[in-house]
Amino acid sequence: MKIGIYPGSFDPVTFGHIDIINRSLKIVDKLIVAILINSNKQNLFTFEEREKLLKECFTNDDKVKIKCFTGLLVDFAKENDACCIVRGLRAFTDYDYELMLAQTNKVLYENIDTIFLTTSLKYSYLSSTIVKDVASHDGDISKFVPENVAIALKDKYNKIKRLKTI
Repeated sequence: MKIGIYPGSFDPVTFGHIDIINRSLKIVDKLIVAILINSNKQNLFTFEEREKLLKECFTNDDKVKIKCFTGLLVDFAKENDACCIVRGLRAFTDYDYELMLAQTNKVLYENIDTIFLTTSLKYSYLSSTIVKDVASHDGDISKFVPENVAIALKDKYNKIKRLKTI
């Protein structure tokens, strides 16, 4: 069984992420969507919230598993018997950084390969940062994220706004 890992913060998951996940499933038998828990990064959603949102997006797909990890991705890959890491590339500027990571991971764990999937043109502009910015200004994000994520973002920003007025 070919197991792939698609790592990221998914804060929040977007249609771009979902597109990469669905296309990855044509290459691997099972895909672990690995949510990085990084205490140095300020996330809008907790790990538990991100995990819940992702699971809601893939409730009917037993080939997708949602897991969290800390530490080195290659160690997580070994623990899960993964043969590859899947990374999405939006622009040429992503490539340099991703190539360095792929080469470093290969040095650390020679049995892991990195597969780069270019983002579909219709999502090439999309990032979680952009989605959060639009959502924080009450913009329409329905073309960027699934409905469950849009609702969660609206709720999160309404909560933040209420806290600021206290």
